[in-house]
This record gives sequence, structure tokens and C-alpha cells, in this order.
Amino acid sequence: MIIWVNGTFGAGKTTTATQLVELSPDLRLFDPEWVGYLLSNNLADHEFTDFQQLPPWRALVPPVADEIARFTGQHLAAVQTVLVEDYWREIETGLIGLGHSVLHVVLDADKETLHARIDADENGVDIRKWRHDHVDPYLAARSWLLAAADLVIDTSMTDAESAAAGILQYARQAEKSISKVG
Repeated sequence: MIIWVNGTFGAGKTTTATQLVELSPDLRLFDPEWVGYLLSNNLADHEFTDFQQLPPWRALVPPVADEIARFTGQHLAAVQTVLVEDYWREIETGLIGLGHSVLHVVLDADKETLHARIDADENGVDIRKWRHDHVDPYLAARSWLLAAADLVIDTSMTDAESAAAGILQYARQAEKSISKVG
């Protein structure tokens, strides 16, 4: 199973996913952004503003996730904001095509909460403006995201530990045939 944790900056994706893998030794954290870094460095001569715009990113994320899951024997908690519906569908279709069930989780929060968390993040000071600039695109994509999600958690009212426990419980119920989720 691939548990894809989606949402915008400040929603609590990384913190929640970290808690999630701590709750289950059968889950491994997977950051698709590293595939993007690889491509950004190797395709610097191509024009793009976000590596997700590169078709190779959307094509490579599923097999990389698949290889990691197969090599480790673990399910993955993938953490990545994907705001373009067509991009999400490509990734989801690729993962399913490789035999993985996909649990699409959207961590949601109101605009004020997102901006406050971005401002409070001591680790993201250098990219704070960039993160703030992505709140409105998230809100614009919110309707399709919520509709496409298997599970939506409002993190403005739920802490990361509770969100992770809820995701794990949902995953166990959704995939009774997979005994190793938790």
C-alpha cells in the first residue's frame, strides 16, 4: 500500500507522515521530491518552474516507489503536495498499475492556519515567501483534491499524532487483505 499524504505547505504533511511511520514498523517514509531533485539537476537545460511539470517526474515516481517498497518489504507513506489533478491521476494510475493500492490522504487546514504555520516554521525561513505563494493555488485546487481523497483530515483541529493514528486506522480498515499495515 502507498499512503500518499497530500496538502499544501503548513498542513502538517511531513510531521504527520513522520508520526505515521513511527506508529507502524511496516511503513517507510518516501519523499517523491528527491526524484524531482534528480530530474531538476539532470534536466536543467529544459524550461520548467516546478519539477512536477516534467513528464519524467510523473513517470518515475511510481517505479521508484515500487522498487523501494519491494526492496524493503514495507508499505510507503509518500509525502508530496500535488495540486494538478492530471498529475495526481498519472501518479495514482502508475502506482496502481504496478500493483499497489493507494490511499490518498489530504491534510486540510484553513487559510489563516496555513499562513500562521508557515510563519512559525523555523526550518523554512528561506522559502517562507514561496510557501505563502502556494496557499492560494492549494485553495484553488481544494475542490478536486477533497473529492479525489480517500481520507480528508482537518489539521487545523487535529494534531499530527492524532492525524497519523486516524490514517493508520483508516488504512487498516481499507486494506484488510494487507496484514502488514501496522
